Amino acid sequence: MHTIQNLIIIGTSHIAIESVNEVEKAIREQNPDIIALELDLKRFRRLVSKAKYKISLSDVRKKGFLISLIGSYIERWLGEKVGVMPGTEMKKAIQLAKERKIRIALIDQDIEITLKKLRENFTFKEKMRLLKAIFFSLFTSKKFKIDLSKVPEQKLINKLTMQLKEEYPSVYKVLIEERNKIMVSRLTKLMQENKKVLAIVGAGHLSGMEKIIRWNLAEKK
Repeated sequence: MHTIQNLIIIGTSHIAIESVNEVEKAIREQNPDIIALELDLKRFRRLVSKAKYKISLSDVRKKGFLISLIGSYIERWLGEKVGVMPGTEMKKAIQLAKERKIRIALIDQDIEITLKKLRENFTFKEKMRLLKAIFFSLFTSKKFKIDLSKVPEQKLINKLTMQLKEEYPSVYKVLIEERNKIMVSRLTKLMQENKKVLAIVGAGHLSGMEKIIRWNLAEKK
């Protein structure tokens, strides 16, 4: 949990029970005026809906759908392993906000815009690199030990983020860099309009967003 003036920002893992507990503790102890979530309206509605999401033909035709589907499948598979479904920490925040009558702000970019940009910018070279990585992973026994019930240390997250930037620059730009700027812009407005803002974002966004916010504040002095 990081504090910047009247902003409290938490970097979470979407399948870690530790994140669920940290979100609940922060909301109960900090009692913010508004809770900002790394969600757009479509993902918010899907998250709170009790109906099971079904893939339609129109979904398949959307740009970037396959990449999104693979990512969702992997995250759900990992969630089943640790007993925490993806987005549980966001659901907890939404539940507590409703109970305590705290307003919610959705600060992320529309998921369809993100996927469209990803499809348009994902280069042939990066696609081949990804296919190569997947192919060789099937024949190697190299194991990466990590406790999925906890949020990885920020140092490790930053290292993996930089590795993504080096190997898949277009993916980093669309999924991390551009969304960081959009979310910071919306958070800055919320900071101006509220006494206390609590933001809940994926841990991979935390360092980048914090850096932009502090830079902007320093520029205004």
